[in-house]
Amino acid sequence: MPSSAGFTRRQAMTTSAALAAAALSTPSAAQAAARSAARSAGSAASASALDVVADMQPGWNLGNTFEAIGADETAWGNPRVTRAFFRRLKAQGFRSIRIPVTWGQHEGPAPAYTLDPVFLARIKEVVDWALADGFHVLINMHGDAWQWVLNMPARHDAVLAQYTATWQQIAATFRDESRRLLFESVNEPFFNGSSGDEQNAVLMNELNTTFHSVVRATGGGNADRLLVMPTLGDTPDQAKIDGLVATFAALDDPNLVASVHYYSFWPFSVNLAGYTTFNAATQQDLTDTFDLVHKAFVANGIPAVVGEYGLLGWDSGPGTVEEGETLKYLEYLGHYARYRGLTTMLWDNGSRFNRRTLQWNDPSLYAQIRSSWTGRSGTASTDQLFVPRGRTPADATITLNLNGTRLTRIDVVGARHLVRGVDYTVSGSTLTIAAATLGRLTASQEHGTNAVLSLRFSDGTPWAVNVITYDKPVLTSATGTTASLVIPTAFNGDKLATMEAVYADGSPAGPQSWTTYKQFNVAFTPDYTAGTITLPTAFFSDVTDGAAVTLTFYFWSGTRLTYTLTGSGTAVTGTSA
Repeated sequence: MPSSAGFTRRQAMTTSAALAAAALSTPSAAQAAARSAARSAGSAASASALDVVADMQPGWNLGNTFEAIGADETAWGNPRVTRAFFRRLKAQGFRSIRIPVTWGQHEGPAPAYTLDPVFLARIKEVVDWALADGFHVLINMHGDAWQWVLNMPARHDAVLAQYTATWQQIAATFRDESRRLLFESVNEPFFNGSSGDEQNAVLMNELNTTFHSVVRATGGGNADRLLVMPTLGDTPDQAKIDGLVATFAALDDPNLVASVHYYSFWPFSVNLAGYTTFNAATQQDLTDTFDLVHKAFVANGIPAVVGEYGLLGWDSGPGTVEEGETLKYLEYLGHYARYRGLTTMLWDNGSRFNRRTLQWNDPSLYAQIRSSWTGRSGTASTDQLFVPRGRTPADATITLNLNGTRLTRIDVVGARHLVRGVDYTVSGSTLTIAAATLGRLTASQEHGTNAVLSLRFSDGTPWAVNVITYDKPVLTSATGTTASLVIPTAFNGDKLATMEAVYADGSPAGPQSWTTYKQFNVAFTPDYTAGTITLPTAFFSDVTDGAAVTLTFYFWSGTRLTYTLTGSGTAVTGTSA
């Protein structure tokens, strides 16, 4: 256990008072104060750990590749990794890559659990490419967590034997790699059939301490390699963080890194329970979480990574979380992570940065993320202005979230800029677009986006506002089954925000019975091209047979439409109000 400089975790924790001021200072000052406090305790090694992890910001995940279950790294739809890909990713500004790896499917039987040398060589080839291109690299044990590690309560000795053998081989293979390579013990671990929280904590500690002892025993570069350890499930709550703090204190090793994952406040992340916007409650969840991680680790000289971040709704389907609300979340996450001295690693399963075209599928998302690495961007209460078709527009107001910036101008994408004092006015944080300007911008009267305003601030990335012409949407009566009811819908330029489902007595109908507002792209799915809203089996499986259900569809324009479902057995009829 490398603590030759005389530094211990107990000494590190005595520095918390000195770091209290840093918690309220600039992001760079917070990290610098943590490093300075560690150095004053007498440990160049611990200071170096903080430096290394700070230098890893920003990070990115090579998701759905080497953790894919199947024949090879292409099994989940991504192409083979190339050296050219890493070079292109480097040009995007990323400084570290987390490479999730599932090892068990490439192992032989007990007791040796010999790793397939071809697979192991391929992992080493990719790691070496990334290191040669200047990245910090983190490799882990990923899908194994839900394939066999989870069985530890019932098969304790067998699981621990495989875990030990696997890490012995990984550590030996990468023993002499540079210190820019980090190991992570296991991804989002959990345990099936445990007796509860107490046993979970014991098993989690056993995995992390076994990982630590196995890697350190291999010597060489592994003697002081940074070792990343997660909380149970990579969950950032107090009890699980306390468990990891206790493990770190017992190990007394200055080269440990804490890991948690963050996918936002769950209802917002999947658009459930009416959380359609990045509101105060959603923001508070983020600040509370990052405050907790900072206080437990960074403020005590222990580096911490948010090993995965994003939104769970990204995988549900397009439009689950509205674009502007997504961008506000990402802007704030980047800002607050810097403030709390946390290194963040974007989860990307291939849907963010396209590995075939080497382009971002959503350039605005990337622009917002990249901007947040160094500063703040102005945003607004909305990125949509709805103008009724066939009517003279009224002045429209938008609340600006200036975030320390100021609005400098407004451009119209593809046309001339707007004139301040004529086309728009600004009073404090209130932006008003003149009615005449909106009339000019929507002169075509075509449903949908007629113009895009680019709000330019004194710092950060511009904020886009879509000027949308719409008519009230129309729902048509339909018949179907509990396998699928397809509701013909004329969206007329509008877009769906959420859906509410209740029985006659007002109680929640359908899945997630604790809320009347259902999950977007799970309980209902709009298709703007086809002109439909589909209610799938996932909705009807939790509806009482024969009970009438009233649906309320909420649109971003503010329009609300009701729709009644009746049926018996598998037959369903939908009627527009």
